[in-house]
Amino acid sequence: MKLRYTLDPVDLVNHKLHVTLEVTSSGDGSQMDFVMPVWTPGSYLVREFARNVRQVTARGGESQELPVTKVAKNRWRVGKGAGETVTFSYVVYGHDLSCEGVDVTPEHVYVNGAPTFCYVEGAQAEPADVVIQPPPGWKVVTELEEVGRNPPRFRARNFDELVDTPIDIGHGTEITFAAHGVPHRLLLCGDGGNFSPHRLEEDVGKIVSATYRLFGELPMDHYTFFYHLGDAWDGGLEHLSSTSIVFPHYTFRPEKDYQHVLSVSCHEYFHLFNVKRIRPEGLGPFDYGRENYTRMLWAMEGLTDYYTYLLLRRSGLHSVKRWASGLGKRLKRYQETPGRNVQSLEEASFDSWIDHYRPYEESRNSSISYYLKGDLVSLCLDLEIRHRSHNDRSLDDVMRHLWREFGKKDRGIPEGGWQKEAEAATDLDLGRFFDRYVRGTDEIDFHQFLRYAGLSLESAEEPDTGEGEPPSVPGYLGVEWVREGDRPKVRVVLEGGPGRRAGLTPGDEILALNNTRVTHETLPEMLARFSPGETVDVTFFRRARLRSLPVTLGKAPPARILVKPVPKPSDLEKAIFEGWLEAAWTDLAGTPSEPKGSA
Repeated sequence: MKLRYTLDPVDLVNHKLHVTLEVTSSGDGSQMDFVMPVWTPGSYLVREFARNVRQVTARGGESQELPVTKVAKNRWRVGKGAGETVTFSYVVYGHDLSCEGVDVTPEHVYVNGAPTFCYVEGAQAEPADVVIQPPPGWKVVTELEEVGRNPPRFRARNFDELVDTPIDIGHGTEITFAAHGVPHRLLLCGDGGNFSPHRLEEDVGKIVSATYRLFGELPMDHYTFFYHLGDAWDGGLEHLSSTSIVFPHYTFRPEKDYQHVLSVSCHEYFHLFNVKRIRPEGLGPFDYGRENYTRMLWAMEGLTDYYTYLLLRRSGLHSVKRWASGLGKRLKRYQETPGRNVQSLEEASFDSWIDHYRPYEESRNSSISYYLKGDLVSLCLDLEIRHRSHNDRSLDDVMRHLWREFGKKDRGIPEGGWQKEAEAATDLDLGRFFDRYVRGTDEIDFHQFLRYAGLSLESAEEPDTGEGEPPSVPGYLGVEWVREGDRPKVRVVLEGGPGRRAGLTPGDEILALNNTRVTHETLPEMLARFSPGETVDVTFFRRARLRSLPVTLGKAPPARILVKPVPKPSDLEKAIFEGWLEAAWTDLAGTPSEPKGSA
């Protein structure tokens, strides 16, 4: 069977992309099913891409019109004619500049595979050509193999590669560099942008080199970072030899925004190994018509987050102090998520399809992010391995083992097999650790694990007032709110908090405390006038009815969690710290060895 797709952005102003799929077969069979994926790998949510498909037609040889019947939400059945060729045509509406979308505008066309290409049922393993009809003067950038230039023509080895290889058509700014023998390309798509080409090239090169040092090789022949400049952050999505990242035009300054660009870039680049090649059995080959379940997403995404921060540190892009500050912020977020006591990492991974991408008012109380907890559990696992092996083994050894045994051999890790492979790489029994923190919901003693590297944790309240008095401790409702006009509207009521115990509920519009009016802006100031343990009358609207409840205020969580060095680390603790972060022990202590300008 021969497959050839043609992409023609027929109506840029109205965001329409015309797609044809020409299928040449042996002529066997009386019908053929064309199927649109319902999700895209790397984003574990059923997105129903068929909703953007219109004007579906089919023709046979000599332009014979063929009958088309829609038999499911994403499936069209075509009755074959007498000839060997069927041409299936449709229009995709694309006005979605996101990592998972299709965007067709007068300035730029971005094509993701899953929301663009139907497949022929039973032919997913067949190679396919893709012909592009770009507007005059526009260039086409993709990691697909180029097989023709007029018009641009590319080839995918199978449908998985077609879905996993974005196509950009436009006038992007291209920056190229070679790292460890592999060509890399940064394509900045969109007008404006306050980036420095030289600095961006240099910093992304450091990320590439840090990843190379971990694994000792790179798994592809060339790579593209698609940077899409828009009006909002949308994160990134990994692909086999590229990544798509969407962020605002002017996000390269100030520095904290630029650091976020680097963090997302590092995360997606690490996916070259972890997820795209080191993967669970359930994540490839893919079933594009339904959910693809695995209990190992924590090890694919959370662990990738862990290595994101670690590699930024090892590359020198983050100082030890910036790394420690970031860890403190993540620990604070974790401690303020009651769902950590309810849902395990394996459960969070399995339920991603109905949970992670669809948070609602009770999510914080009933679930935990496999990104956040997966990152912190990976950190603890790394320190556990280093401590118990007397700094002879680490999580780095586990990743290299998984790369050799699974990634390079294109084998999926069996469900439940990640622990076994970690034990094989380290010669350690890790059953108790996994029972408690991966399969279970035991509270994690971060003090213990960080002490293995000579680190301690300290809670910090608000800064001193400067008047010789300790900072006052404000009252705490245990709710989060959003603006509704000028009123604070309760969005989340945290499990175990004062508001939950008193009976506040999401949707309540708070009007007053002790009969004194509050607004969205003044509620924090008003709470600061009460102390933990005091009872206040909270007046609010609930579903348009005026209500009042007495609430006994609690004590707010610490404003910050600080990661600090212990005063007298042992030789082993110091060695673990230095080997782990690739930094001198004195760097965190704030001695003159701290580089100028670091944060």
